[in-house]
Amino acid sequence: MDKELVNIEEEVTILTEKLQKLRKEIGKVITGQEETVEQLLITFLAGGHALLEGVPGLAKTLMIRTLAQAIDLKFKRIQFTPDLMPSDIIGTEILEEDYSTGKKFFKFNKGPIFSNIILADEINRTPPKTQAALLEAMQEFEVTYSGKTYELDRPFFILATQNPIEQSGTFALPEAQQDRFLLYIKIGYPNESEETTILKNTTGVKKETLNKVISGEDILRLQHLVREVPISDDLITYVSKVIRATRPETTTNAYVKEWVNWGAGPRAGQAMILTAKARALAQGTLSVTLDDLQQVAKPVLRHRVIVNFRAESEGITSDDVTRHLLKAIEVGK
Repeated sequence: MDKELVNIEEEVTILTEKLQKLRKEIGKVITGQEETVEQLLITFLAGGHALLEGVPGLAKTLMIRTLAQAIDLKFKRIQFTPDLMPSDIIGTEILEEDYSTGKKFFKFNKGPIFSNIILADEINRTPPKTQAALLEAMQEFEVTYSGKTYELDRPFFILATQNPIEQSGTFALPEAQQDRFLLYIKIGYPNESEETTILKNTTGVKKETLNKVISGEDILRLQHLVREVPISDDLITYVSKVIRATRPETTTNAYVKEWVNWGAGPRAGQAMILTAKARALAQGTLSVTLDDLQQVAKPVLRHRVIVNFRAESEGITSDDVTRHLLKAIEVGK
């Protein structure tokens, strides 16, 4: 066996063991929600951003804070409110004076966006103008102020939470910004057993102490390894067929033509392959399977396939469209 391949397998083993420790640390505070935690870890491994949606009280914020506490990286929380301004996120220039010369000058005072993990809490409670302040940071990993560009530290993640758009006091995220999120994760209610455990663990005096079990360097290395995970040409073709089938203008699928307004773009295919690679690596395997692709399909396409008004009135969601396409399209056909 090739010596370099052996070294990579040993490195993958070491790093995936650290991921397991990270899961255990999160499990000290968060009961259940295994699928959500897995999708958050996939987001980290793929080097993207995640949008978490759920009704108030489902520990969205707590989950992200817990994850950040177990990682040796800088963490900032931004509470999005209707009066939040772009400068509250990016930063602003302040007038300072050089006391040795008496000259005054402007100095850029960096905002909370200059961190590694950003919790954008209740992102849809602020107007689109302020939401758009995140676009450059999410895509280019840099921000521009007064014509000058400032690079952000890597790794860099924005983990945003939002309440369902049907609730009062919310502003819908523009499609362009939704597309910047690698995954759109929906959090549901816990089952009866999990809810009983939550009530027991959160109404006493005991408080769990979290340890930092993985570093920023580990995450950067994992992100590099993710891109090296192989995927067959047949599976790449399968992803292309699924993405192209979401577009009512070009698809031959009658279900999509009837219920979909806008289909997914090429970025969706990139996200589907990259997150499938991340899922495979997180499970300690070194190749992508069909199951990996199908498991990430819904959170990848949820915010990129826009159903029409008739579908909304009938209760048909983008998840339903994705589920239909995964059944209709086969590998190699």
